[in-house]
Amino acid sequence: MEAEPPLYPVAGAVGAQGDQDQLGVPDGPEAPVAPLDELVGAYPNYNEEEEERRYYRRKRLGVLKNVLAASAGGTLTYGVYLGLLQMQLILHYDETYREVKYGNMGLPDIDSKMLMGINVTPIAALLYTPVLIRFFGTKWMMFLAVGIYALFVSTNYWERYYTLVPSAVALGMAIVPLWASMGNYITRMAQKYYEYSHYKEQEEQGPQQRPPRGSHAPYLLVFQAIFYSFFHLSFACAQLPMIYFLNDYLYDLNHTLYRVQSCGTKSEGILSGFNQTVLQTLPRSRNLIVVESVLMAVAFLAMLLVLGLCGAAYRPTEEIDLRSVGWGNIFQLPFKHVRDFRLRHLVPFFIYSGFEVLFACTGLALGYGVCSLGLERLAYLLVAYSLGASAASFLGLLGLWLPRSVPLVAGAGLHLLLTLGLFFWAPKPRVLQYSWVLYVTAILWGVGSALNKTGLSTLLGVLYEDKERQDFIFTIYHWWQAVAIFIVYLGSSLPMKAKLAVLLVTLVAAVASYLRMEQKLQRGVVPRQPRIPRPQHKVRGYRYLEEDNSDESDQEGERGAGGGGGGGHREDCADDALPAGPRPRADQGPCRRPCPYEQAQGGDGPEEL
Repeated sequence: MEAEPPLYPVAGAVGAQGDQDQLGVPDGPEAPVAPLDELVGAYPNYNEEEEERRYYRRKRLGVLKNVLAASAGGTLTYGVYLGLLQMQLILHYDETYREVKYGNMGLPDIDSKMLMGINVTPIAALLYTPVLIRFFGTKWMMFLAVGIYALFVSTNYWERYYTLVPSAVALGMAIVPLWASMGNYITRMAQKYYEYSHYKEQEEQGPQQRPPRGSHAPYLLVFQAIFYSFFHLSFACAQLPMIYFLNDYLYDLNHTLYRVQSCGTKSEGILSGFNQTVLQTLPRSRNLIVVESVLMAVAFLAMLLVLGLCGAAYRPTEEIDLRSVGWGNIFQLPFKHVRDFRLRHLVPFFIYSGFEVLFACTGLALGYGVCSLGLERLAYLLVAYSLGASAASFLGLLGLWLPRSVPLVAGAGLHLLLTLGLFFWAPKPRVLQYSWVLYVTAILWGVGSALNKTGLSTLLGVLYEDKERQDFIFTIYHWWQAVAIFIVYLGSSLPMKAKLAVLLVTLVAAVASYLRMEQKLQRGVVPRQPRIPRPQHKVRGYRYLEEDNSDESDQEGERGAGGGGGGGHREDCADDALPAGPRPRADQGPCRRPCPYEQAQGGDGPEEL
């Protein structure tokens, strides 16, 4: 009985179909046989080391893209906010504009409530900012805060109490979360750039070994300089609506300063005696809508920059670890960090950092600039401050070669000299002879502000490298800045000499306290930091099969290695409490319960090596 032919022809055998296939290639024993490695093996010219180098180069370029996108997004957001608020307050100040456009709606009362919402609401930010950052994540917190800024811009299409005041309160709630998450984001990008630049060292040390202390400091200096050079440009961007739109409608200084008697150190409050009418003609509603639409488009562009170009600050497992320490602990940890003497010594500098920015925008720009040069030159004075601060932000790179205290103390010393000079200077109203002095003062004040901001943010990123603490530290920093802004808001009616005296005392106290902190660190005084609880994962799965927790600090890792794992850690999929050697099976002694992933694979735990 003849055997039935196979259903499919056997490759390489001569059959009834002939010795050639449809393409004319011989298919018999004499046909050349291609080695299997040539078909499924590695590419013959493949260079693993070169591909690895290209991979990490792309990673580093991605980090640079994140830094530039976050910096540009923050600049556009703050520039739109400042420009709109400045234009809005000038228009609402004019009594003719109020009466014609809004009648008896009580626009000054609405403006005062709006400013109260912006300046008072951030006082409560210490209670919710860490929780929001941990809940949404650093990138998404930035995106949501930028969206709230855009919401504030959109409410100016219909200026009513029920639109302006609630949006101002929401904006006040978003101020501290936005800038705390921005500071945390830039610091994390510097740490990532170090990891991608020294990937070979990381492979040799092991994935769970942390890099040496201070290793990311050079990259952090560069990234903070880039960020603040962009950020200080926001003050110049905010003046574009004034320069290209509102200045065409303003009276000159002879009208607006007609009743002003004293300026500078002799002035009291904010522009006492300033004319109630500052607009020659009222801008058309159509033109206002066009300007507000442009600002709204820029705010929307900032949202897209953060959403589309900013990558995540942490890996997904790290985000879960940061949340898993418990919401009660997250709420308490900012207050527990007060134990650290480094933070206590830096609090005066945090407060001064808020004072000096508000003094540049109100005291220097209004009490000295507008009071003597007129409202039409306010924009150019703030542009001078902005450009000086933006260019001087790169002076923070001197920390690459000098001790870290030099740029910070140099900026404080420059502000000290300028404050002493302003304390004894009272320019005359409507006199433009010494206008160049004001522009030089604004530029130099911007230089001091840049050294202050860059130095403080870099110092915090160097002192607190643990990723589980950085959001708490930057929250405390920007919360104290918000407290300083609130104090300035309360004391806006004080005489200029009182404001300068408070600024001077705070500056001297900040420098003395900071130098005291550096002295303690040089003597080897160990700061007392609160312990970060170990993550308690409620979800078990394959992502927690690592032996070491990705979120533990060095001290906790040493304690865990010496004393074994805790009860809470035994519930996770990591089995680091077992001794070295072959692992016992579940029926041989006490062991952890297998994970669902292991149960699905049909095993009782990790395979024996």
